[in-house]
Amino acid sequence: MDKNKQGAVPRHVAIIMDGNNRWAKKRLLPGVAGHKAGVDAVRAVIEVCAESGVEVLTLFAFSSENWQRPAEEVGALMELFLGALRREAKKLLDNDISLRIIGDRSRFHPELQAAMREAELLTAGSRRFTLQIAANYGGQWDIAQAAQRLAREVQAGHLQPEDITPHLLQGCLATGDLPLPDLCIRTGGEHRISNFLLWQLAYSELYFSDLYWPDFKHEAMRKALADFATRQRRFGKTSEQVEAEARS
Repeated sequence: MDKNKQGAVPRHVAIIMDGNNRWAKKRLLPGVAGHKAGVDAVRAVIEVCAESGVEVLTLFAFSSENWQRPAEEVGALMELFLGALRREAKKLLDNDISLRIIGDRSRFHPELQAAMREAELLTAGSRRFTLQIAANYGGQWDIAQAAQRLAREVQAGHLQPEDITPHLLQGCLATGDLPLPDLCIRTGGEHRISNFLLWQLAYSELYFSDLYWPDFKHEAMRKALADFATRQRRFGKTSEQVEAEARS
């Protein structure tokens, strides 16, 4: 991949990590085994993104709808999340990677909330790369909380309703200070975005892989980035306009 080619490397990659349970079921293992195996895929994808020049990686770890899963599985996921935060935070710091967690944290156990804050604070000064974890996150929740923030500004007299623009609302989203995702990847063979970054994905390139998440390692991630590099992003313009702008 030519890193110097304009647009060849996405600044921000977002991934829906799907297929952990099916990976485990295929091997006659409990579902949590798939989630544990998926941690290795997370490490592999982080490595490829960091070495390729990607600035931000957002991983959909736990959606606001995932609370509907069996209580045993949810509990195991929370334990896995807590352990990963404690185990991986120092490694992220050593690799100059900043960790951010987006989503509604109020439903998580106080111990897990504390671990989130500690990991974020520990890595806050890192500049090489930003890893963003979406936990108890939903795109509809994100848009609603942004709208609530703006409504409070209107109520306080700091804004008029007509002052609210798409740009202003976007700045109030959980990812408001980061570039929008250029590429969204979903593994596991499904072809939907499942309430993930609904506003932010408006012009993202979509890439679907049949691989279950634990099998999505270095080679698969490089393949996704290579595919992105072949795409022409028009943002409503014609191909001729885009090509003329590239020449100039």
